[in-house]
Amino acid sequence: MLPPLQGHNGSIYSVGFSPDELKIVSGSHDKTIQVWDASTGVEMLQPLQGHSNFINSVAFSPDGSKIVSGSSDKTIQTIRVWDASISVAMLPPLQGHNGSIHSIAFSLDGLKIILGSHDGTIRVWDASTGVNMLPPLLGHNNWIDLVAFSPDGSKIISGSYDRTIRVWDKSTGVEMLPPLQGHNGSIHSVGFSPDGSKIVSGSDDKTI
Repeated sequence: MLPPLQGHNGSIYSVGFSPDELKIVSGSHDKTIQVWDASTGVEMLQPLQGHSNFINSVAFSPDGSKIVSGSSDKTIQTIRVWDASISVAMLPPLQGHNGSIHSIAFSLDGLKIILGSHDGTIRVWDASTGVNMLPPLLGHNNWIDLVAFSPDGSKIISGSYDRTIRVWDKSTGVEMLPPLQGHNGSIHSVGFSPDGSKIVSGSDDKTI
């Protein structure tokens, strides 16, 4: 077990392991992203800098070569894609959301990035070019706190402050089911079972 990893100057909002479990990425209130050696706790890179506000979500690509980050950047909310080995931005900032980016996920093949925002929309981006692959996915009427791909990569799931969960076709952006309802509070966490047949959700109504 490692001692606490120290280096950020603000609250840590998001952490994750690289697919090979050799690195840890962290995103912070201090507007930086840091990459750590998972065995020693030593910082492996200079802090990744470029966002102008809190880092809310970070994730490694499935092959571990990229890191994606979403922020509460001022004026223009941005997503950034970084080279995970040299701390360099691989693309210009991805822009389009009108609210903070609170959830990010890569598709299993690493070709797509999905983002959920406080503007109530989900966007799907090409991870290599930064081009929008679909129009914004519209349906939620409040903040989106969590997005994820199904295990087979065919579906996108989203959970929102509007107390609903929605399931979307990854290729078309069309809703595949009526909104899943039942919670009496905001949805803060959603996930698929390993075979993709079930969805689990957690809410501030204190139920799962």
